[in-house]
Amino acid sequence: MIRFLLSLAVSIFIGIGIGLYIGWVAYPAQDVNGPASRLAERYKDEYTVMVAAGYLKDGDLGGAVDRLRLLGQGNIPAYVQGVTERYISNSRDSNDIAYLVALAEGLGRLTPIMQPYAQLHAPGQP
Repeated sequence: MIRFLLSLAVSIFIGIGIGLYIGWVAYPAQDVNGPASRLAERYKDEYTVMVAAGYLKDGDLGGAVDRLRLLGQGNIPAYVQGVTERYISNSRDSNDIAYLVALAEGLGRLTPIMQPYAQLHAPGQP
């Protein structure tokens, strides 16, 4: 029995040692700065909401469009409209929807589904 426990302990320590060597020396994790266009849709949407909130705060439409170009979308106004309508259809947070609607309105893409949210915030107002 003692021989079995000793063998088990030695094999566990050898396994841990090999695992640490492989993980830290042979194949360590590498940080890769990938482009924003490779983000998952969820994170692109969250980034778009943050840009829309910034637009609502400072009213800089050109800056908002430049920030959204990082996502690799060809037609920024249509992209913002799509995100906004998806947020409304999925009953997401009303503040996020209001930010997106303000940005969509600034881009000239206010649709009937967005109308109820259009007057919640005016650009440049907190």
